Amino acid sequence: MHAQNPVFIPGPTNIPDAIRKACDIATIDHRSPAFARIFRPAVAGVKRVLKMTSGEVFLLPATGTGGWEAAITNTLSAGGTVLAARFGMFSQRWIDLCQRHGLTVEVLETPWGQGMPLERIEAALRADRDHRIKAVLATHNETATGVKSDIAGLRRAMDAAGHPALLMVDGVSSIASMPFDFAAWGVDIAVTGSQKGFMLPPGLAILGMSDKALAAMTGATLPRTYFDLRDQQKGYAVGGYPYTPPVGLIAGLARAIEMLEDEGLEAVYARHRRLAEGVRRAVAAWGLKLCAASPELYSDTVTAIMAPDGFDGTAVVQRAAQRYHVAFGVGLGDVAGKLWRFGHLGMLSEPMVLSGLATAEMAMADLGWPITLGSGVAAAQAYFRGDEAATRQDAA
Repeated sequence: MHAQNPVFIPGPTNIPDAIRKACDIATIDHRSPAFARIFRPAVAGVKRVLKMTSGEVFLLPATGTGGWEAAITNTLSAGGTVLAARFGMFSQRWIDLCQRHGLTVEVLETPWGQGMPLERIEAALRADRDHRIKAVLATHNETATGVKSDIAGLRRAMDAAGHPALLMVDGVSSIASMPFDFAAWGVDIAVTGSQKGFMLPPGLAILGMSDKALAAMTGATLPRTYFDLRDQQKGYAVGGYPYTPPVGLIAGLARAIEMLEDEGLEAVYARHRRLAEGVRRAVAAWGLKLCAASPELYSDTVTAIMAPDGFDGTAVVQRAAQRYHVAFGVGLGDVAGKLWRFGHLGMLSEPMVLSGLATAEMAMADLGWPITLGSGVAAAQAYFRGDEAATRQDAA
């Protein structure tokens, strides 16, 4: 019975029964027309979710980290330079990956809890008159701190600087849960994974690449074999892969996109905003603070909740798992022990979120945190009921 409890981590997320069943298919020949009939709708659906008007989508057997690696190895060359802000664990990991590949990374150190420093990025690009910087790495939603950054604003900053660098965006914990507009934001590469907003098991890295990024593959010299997207393109031309693909996951992805579009993407985004705000109301009622420094930075997929002085955020996660069999997220990197994280993305509803808040309250109370049982749940209930009442009034 415990396995039926929902998870409240920022991925992997809860898997709907319909998607589990869609993944459970008999073995088919992945070089046959039967596979192409599964594969092509999945690719076309990802393009719609990303709001791509041109370019190509690649589905790779990997996770988001593999997607990062495919992004840089297919478009950059040995000794090249990229620009990135470090403001959380996942922006740090992408920086580390680039450095391990021999790239020079110009790092803009930024306090954890803040978003991308757009003015400093623009200044760095203006100073790069020789255009040594070949790509700007952007973490749309920093999962470690519950912070979202302004990708449209970043594109404006890049355009204002007149810089030709590629714009690479980590949208692993935002795409399919928060608004994302590949074409309007001038994104060149978007990276996400199957196990977040798409509500699938881990195992698919999903990349959207602009025509500019595809053209950059011609001169790129970083080594790549398994992630060589030129081989992928050849396979795609005949509806297949250069190696054995994860057929079940791709079938599940096609079903996930059907479910997202049946709900309506704008409705999906509104649901995530509503659930996130309910969690934030609960945090305020507990008298606790968020890691995100200001409201415009608040993520709609994960809330990072700071521990009061003298308390350990990791202990809350451990207590909830051991006593109540419910999963929350621990603090990572520089904020390890300083906070715990409530993931509210994918297959979640208001009653599910309320159950997570009630469990969190019990875990914190068990550990002597200065919170009042029921206070956060009541605040979220009041918000959810008020939101629904407002919706009914608007409809009338």
